Amino acid sequence: MTIRPARAGEEAELSELAIRSKGHWGHDAAFLERSRSALTLHPGDLERLIVRVAERDGVPVGMSAVDPAAAELELLFVDPPAIGTGVGGALLRDALAQAHAAGLATLTIESDPDAEPFYLAAGAERIGTRVSTATGRELPLLGIATRRAGSCSA
Repeated sequence: MTIRPARAGEEAELSELAIRSKGHWGHDAAFLERSRSALTLHPGDLERLIVRVAERDGVPVGMSAVDPAAAELELLFVDPPAIGTGVGGALLRDALAQAHAAGLATLTIESDPDAEPFYLAAGAERIGTRVSTATGRELPLLGIATRRAGSCSA
């Protein structure tokens, strides 16, 4: 597996990967449609965000996006067939390293409840909750130090 910067023109493919990943947790089609706006990369996002792609044999199997202006992990999704294979942990370590290189000491993560154990195992701590603007659900709000980039085992 390799992790590389996202390329212009991949936004739609990566957005669909995020939708598939969200769907892995049993959400119905209506919920996924309400979530679509929050999971979509738009033209221009590659300049505003640090978007990285995990790929195996040239095929994207995961993606992450860090918003350096907000010090937030905006997206981290793994294609369902690759869940549990280490892609998520590698993407999180890479996102933390990218954020650290951008001068950020911590990242905030608005986590899906299903993903919270993954982030907590990697060293994140719950710092509160936030209501999703897309779905209205109350979501765990987590914080994680970027210095953990080399040490998180998730």
